[in-house]
Amino acid sequence: MEIQSNDERAFKQVYEQVFPVLMRVVYHVTNNQDLAEEICQEAFIRFFDKGMEFATIDDAKYWLIRVAKNLAINQVKRKAREQGMVEKLKKLPSSHSNTKDGAQVLVEKETCKQVQDAIDMLPEKFRLVIVMKEYTDMDYKQIAQVLHISESNVKVRVYRARKMLESIFNQE
Repeated sequence: MEIQSNDERAFKQVYEQVFPVLMRVVYHVTNNQDLAEEICQEAFIRFFDKGMEFATIDDAKYWLIRVAKNLAINQVKRKAREQGMVEKLKKLPSSHSNTKDGAQVLVEKETCKQVQDAIDMLPEKFRLVIVMKEYTDMDYKQIAQVLHISESNVKVRVYRARKMLESIFNQE
């Protein structure tokens, strides 16, 4: 089934299927919910305005992920230039064995933040594959299509990204 990006019915179908995946990818690149929504909307506006034809919904999805990923990366780079410096990884306070529920929630939140900070420290090509692999339902083949690299290259990058993350956490 051909997908015409400026056909309202096809657009709605693509939007409903792709928006959740797009949000996960963009959010994990930007780490900002509002900014992620803006970038996703911008990607869909470009999708509609282009009036392109896609052979399948998956082809449209891969195009949208590429566009949104590039918009997100550009935004992150712009933000980094404005800030001038990136904060260093903050260490967690030592946890106690008898932590209470509220304290445990705080530790878990801080751990999630620490993981995101570590992912942010990765070089872009490794950060993108680990975000796509861990935070979306995409398999290696789909990631390869989005990034225009081989499936084996995706596997290598995911492996190296995991090793880099392991090294970051071992330094603490």
